[in-house]
Amino acid sequence: MSPLSWLRPFSWFAGSPGSAGPYLESQPALTWPRRDLGWRRWLRYLYLRLLRMQSSPKEIARGLAAGVFAGCFPIFGFQTLVALLLAVPLRGNKLVAAAGTWVSNPLTYVPIYAFNYRVGEWLLGSRTAFATSELVVAQNWMQWGLEVSATLLVGCAFVGFWGALVSYFLGLWLVEWIRRRRRRGRVSCEGM
Repeated sequence: MSPLSWLRPFSWFAGSPGSAGPYLESQPALTWPRRDLGWRRWLRYLYLRLLRMQSSPKEIARGLAAGVFAGCFPIFGFQTLVALLLAVPLRGNKLVAAAGTWVSNPLTYVPIYAFNYRVGEWLLGSRTAFATSELVVAQNWMQWGLEVSATLLVGCAFVGFWGALVSYFLGLWLVEWIRRRRRRGRVSCEGM
């Protein structure tokens, strides 16, 4: 008995060796564009996918707000996950929530988090300035790290809240404006 004999019940799926199989050949092609066509065409495809979303404008705006809020926090690698987790109870669009986290990217990390830190300092009324000689002791490092982290997180929450609020109303207006414009374009073309 062959070591791969347990695969025989699934031979209808695979077809003959070297072919995609009858099941896979009967399926429609994937809708994702080939990446070798150029980044501009790929970005246009993503743009058109966002335009043709079937979600309501409020769902799209809630998803954008969740993404922007999560994008304001320095949780690299987890911003998208947090945005998706926030979009579920808010009943926002998950794709737009994931895209909303792009407000923070390698080009904007430093300015956003520096601004968030300054806002946190302003809100807490603190100035974290340590002498270099104080940072020799490990306990001072821990204390300094906790203060900086708390200040940054307070600033991120504040900026994230206001950023989410602004992005919700701006996104709602933008989606409704685009859809009105598309409807007007369809009506004028049908009348000819």
